[in-house]
Amino acid sequence: MISTLFLAAVSFAAAATPPAEQQIAAAVLAAPAERRAGATVLGYSADDKLVTLRKGSNDMICLASDPHAKTFSAACYHKDLEPFMARGRELTAQGMKGAERHKFRWKEVDDGKLRMPKEPRMLYVLTGSGYDPSSGQVTDSYLRWVIYVPYATAESTGLSTKSGPYPWLMYPGTAGAHIMISPPRK
Repeated sequence: MISTLFLAAVSFAAAATPPAEQQIAAAVLAAPAERRAGATVLGYSADDKLVTLRKGSNDMICLASDPHAKTFSAACYHKDLEPFMARGRELTAQGMKGAERHKFRWKEVDDGKLRMPKEPRMLYVLTGSGYDPSSGQVTDSYLRWVIYVPYATAESTGLSTKSGPYPWLMYPGTAGAHIMISPPRK
């Protein structure tokens, strides 16, 4: 028998774009509880354009999950990361992905064409197999944390550059250097 939760998750991914209130409720789950009410939320209009669903009052921006994706993925990050994140979305829309997209943005930062904060900035990423709007819960949820520290190195931070069950530095020495904190999955 197929569970109600599974059907809700499937319908979330396959259905029309959810109402703004539902997108907002789901997107802010990636942020710390005390930061959710004041977050700006970006999500999708009925014609699948990325729009501001809610203007916030703090420094947090939350990005709703793509309503047509097979899985759930919402992210919340400091507003100073928005130029970097927006550029990533633009390049993805143009067909650029993976390492090519990363290197392209890093070069733009290096060349002064793209703004990136010099101080650490936070990103929260919540993923799962779906979202149940009736319960307000992400199915099979997994939250990881990312601290952007542009140009940080293993030597400047004391962090390992190898992934593991501990904080580690990804893309050391680049404009996109960040500390990954990925707790073990339950």
